Amino acid sequence: MTLNLLEAVKDIFTPDKIRAAASSLGESERGISTAISAAAPLALQGIISKATSGDDGASSILQAAKIAGSSGILDNLGNIFGSGGLSSITSSGADVVKRLLGDKTESIISSISSFAGIKGSSASSLIGTVSSVILGLLGKHAAGDNLTPAGLSNLLSSQKASVTAALPAGLNLGSFAHTSAHTSAYTVEKTETNRRWLMPLLLAIAVIILVWILSRSCNKDATTVAPVDTVTVNTPVTAGPESIKVKLPDGTELDAYKGGIEDMLVAYLNSEDPADSISSSRWFDFDNLNFKTGSADLTAESMKQVQNISAILKAYPKVNLKIGGYTDKTGNEDNNKKLSQLRAQAVVDALKNTGAAESQLAGAEGYGSQFAKAAADAPDEQRKLDRRISVSVRKK
Repeated sequence: MTLNLLEAVKDIFTPDKIRAAASSLGESERGISTAISAAAPLALQGIISKATSGDDGASSILQAAKIAGSSGILDNLGNIFGSGGLSSITSSGADVVKRLLGDKTESIISSISSFAGIKGSSASSLIGTVSSVILGLLGKHAAGDNLTPAGLSNLLSSQKASVTAALPAGLNLGSFAHTSAHTSAYTVEKTETNRRWLMPLLLAIAVIILVWILSRSCNKDATTVAPVDTVTVNTPVTAGPESIKVKLPDGTELDAYKGGIEDMLVAYLNSEDPADSISSSRWFDFDNLNFKTGSADLTAESMKQVQNISAILKAYPKVNLKIGGYTDKTGNEDNNKKLSQLRAQAVVDALKNTGAAESQLAGAEGYGSQFAKAAADAPDEQRKLDRRISVSVRKK
């Protein structure tokens, strides 16, 4: 089966990893998800450009990819995220990007930061990590198919159309002006250029791998990641996310956000990929659903997303959803579990009141702080990620 690098990257950056990355960097999950959606095609565009610039470019990318692919970083990315290691690879990750994107790097990082509503340092860490992941995926594929430099170049050339289509409006390597007057390192004869950037690129990847090894050794006693699949944060959307229309099979169009629960849930329901088969451990978070403080009363603004989920259930009559409620670690655990149960049930009731069929709702369950990751004394910016309502697809 032909490798689709963007889809492969999407599979690597699971909602659990996005949640951990958001916690590590002190950002919202929506911001991290949005940033990755921009960073992946931009980084891949840079890799394609290097690899298709001639035999030396393809050979250099292939060598870097093989090192990244055999490092084990793809299978253990969660350790970097979960241990806070992501914030530690900012400089090395940024160096990877500079070797791929040249003197446009700062402009690109700034644009991703603005597009996703996250800090520049976070955008730098993410695009560096995404670049290393793409190289790792290429390395594994190259090893499995015994790719030559020419074969790698052909593979990457075949990805150009999908990469271009995935680029957010206004974010394209060709649209960025050079930010440095000293561009000779990127404009000299190609063979010499590739020799210059290859070794620093491999060194930067090695640093990222070293961070992973160190973070792994610090996480031998880490708790199990909560079985919650999420791509968003349960706070009202402010700046950054892209508004989209989510089309349903019955012709209904929902106003939503790219990477929001409607977008991800419908994509999941439409997917025939075995990786998207039914799993009780896969959850999707509401990203614009809130309750009045200390209660199970939904705010009026939350009803829009409730109505959207109800519309999705109507358009997919075979689908059956379970609603889960979660709290942070502050307060009494018995009270937390009771509140999370009441809130999950409130969403079930609201869905019924907006027309959802009772047969499509598998009930509600409150988990309290059982899967909370932030400590009780952590900043609220971190703890609020644990306060959420999620849905799990039990039939589709």
